[in-house]
Amino acid sequence: MAGGGAAASALSSPWRALLQRALKANAHLRHSTYFQLATVGGGGRPANRTVVFRGFQEHCDKIQINTDARSNKIGDIKSCPFGEICWYFTDSWEQFRITGSIGVIDGSSSDPAKLQHREKAWFASSVKSRLQYLGPQPGVPVVEDDSVKDVHLDPSGGPVDAFCLLILDPEKVDYLNLKNNQRMMFTRSQKEDGSYDWMAEKVSP
Repeated sequence: MAGGGAAASALSSPWRALLQRALKANAHLRHSTYFQLATVGGGGRPANRTVVFRGFQEHCDKIQINTDARSNKIGDIKSCPFGEICWYFTDSWEQFRITGSIGVIDGSSSDPAKLQHREKAWFASSVKSRLQYLGPQPGVPVVEDDSVKDVHLDPSGGPVDAFCLLILDPEKVDYLNLKNNQRMMFTRSQKEDGSYDWMAEKVSP
């Protein structure tokens, strides 16, 4: 099965149709938009955490994740820009392992289009979610539990410095359906004109 070009609609990617079907089938479960993101940490050791799916970038398959620019994962990604998502849907018994490179978009980006993506992601988040970026740096010892309560956020204001947008560009998708015991491997290849093809292959579970 082949996908479309880099600028074409991501709906042509065969694995995305499966993922969107799984999201719809499990939409009644709040945790269905949570998945695990693994990166390569210090010393080559694995680092894993749960993050929230923030949708696809427009006109492509790239997956968006909001995070704190002060978190350890940013240093991990800048040292080694590869990661893997593991996403399990409990009602439909489906697992997606999505491997690819991760781009970091913070306030220091010089690309206006990237900054626009970051701003759009900021305003798409709830005010409660935005408030967490005004708190202390993640991972540091807590000095005062009430330190975030007095923080004021202007709902109409743009992204704060700590807000960061991660973009995972899928290169390989391993799909497993435990209900029908089927597994599919989707692999992306680049053509001479810069566009991409997705190849699908049934493999043993």
